[in-house]
Amino acid sequence: MEYIGILILLLSFLTLLAMGVPVAWSLGISSFLTLLVTVPMMPSATTIAQRMATSQDSFALLAIPFFVLAGEIMNRGGIANRLIDLAKAMTGRLPGGLLYVNIIAAMLFGAIAGSAAAAVSAIGGILGKRMDAEGYPKPLGVAVNITSSTTGLIIPPSNILIVYSLASGGVSIAALFLAGYLPGIFLGSVLMVTAAIFIKKEKLPNGDATSFSEFTSKFWRAFPSLMLLVIVIGGIVGGVFTATEASAIAVLYTLFLSLLYRELAWKDLPAILLKSSETTAVVMLLVATSMSMSWVMSAEDIPQSISEYLLSVSNNVVVILIIINLILLLVGTFMDMTPAVLIFTPIFLPVVMDLGVDPVHFGIIMILNLCIGLCTPPVGSVLFLGVQVAQTSIANVFKAMVPFFIAMVIGLIVVSLWPALSLWLPNLFGF
Repeated sequence: MEYIGILILLLSFLTLLAMGVPVAWSLGISSFLTLLVTVPMMPSATTIAQRMATSQDSFALLAIPFFVLAGEIMNRGGIANRLIDLAKAMTGRLPGGLLYVNIIAAMLFGAIAGSAAAAVSAIGGILGKRMDAEGYPKPLGVAVNITSSTTGLIIPPSNILIVYSLASGGVSIAALFLAGYLPGIFLGSVLMVTAAIFIKKEKLPNGDATSFSEFTSKFWRAFPSLMLLVIVIGGIVGGVFTATEASAIAVLYTLFLSLLYRELAWKDLPAILLKSSETTAVVMLLVATSMSMSWVMSAEDIPQSISEYLLSVSNNVVVILIIINLILLLVGTFMDMTPAVLIFTPIFLPVVMDLGVDPVHFGIIMILNLCIGLCTPPVGSVLFLGVQVAQTSIANVFKAMVPFFIAMVIGLIVVSLWPALSLWLPNLFGF
């Protein structure tokens, strides 16, 4: 009977997913079925409902709708165009420059918007047609756009890092934000090296030459957008405001910029607010049902059982990290990031902490791991959005994506085994 809870939870959840039930509902229903083993029906239903409701009672979670709204405003407010122009100026006459532009712009835009979906749609929509016109292989361009868009989930501000802070029991959001910079830049660099290999193989055309005056002009055009990073992260690290307050400031700042650029009108706001509300509702429902599942798992001693099993396999931190990474890579193929973080953080975090892994470092490992899942079928949301924007199919793109998957896995291995890459900045600022 020791593993009956794990069995029911796993089988019911996978069965519901296979039947096409949405992830959020699958999480809630499987949690309810698991609780029924030891608790009568009415108390089980009441408990699940209570856990879903109380999971929303968090000041830190308020940052998510604000950052979502800021991302939507940036997506429509002309900010992406200015960042792409800056990225073009940075690459100059490099062969295959548009691929580098895509990766750099995704890092910049994702870092400001905190959304892989916003990055893949905004940048893919702008650069895709130009790549086609200049003779870039479409599968290669789409592969670069999809994989590079995930860098913005590691480089702050990032909603998923806030979710990890909640799931971990209060790891500092400021420390997590600082920890994401170097791994995110490193991942972007690995993707650029991979792109360079294909640029040479395909003999792609040179980019446009950029004079110093042009570079300066494009930098200053993008400078107000880049200042959002300084304001948000600087304010959080400096203790001027919390992450939630920073998210509200981000909304006001991006709205001001978009109106100043004259690419957003007041009449556009209702549609932006509606889209942001829809996205927020999906995320919050996932948070609610994921937290109910986490509670059920804790009540059934599932995390303790899994922890004991993992530690019985080995007490070597490298071996345990490899096992956890393999599990998360598998999980990422069929589960969205938010529920995966909320469910598996309470399971794996105590294990790695017992072995001396810093919770901030593990947070970056987990997010980077699940970023790969966003690009893989059958559930990869960024993969589906990327091919939709490019008006192609997964079958046409998947072969070109394999080398970039490998590059991301290499990046994951380095981040996992090199803690200083994640912890140097938080330690420097005293977190």
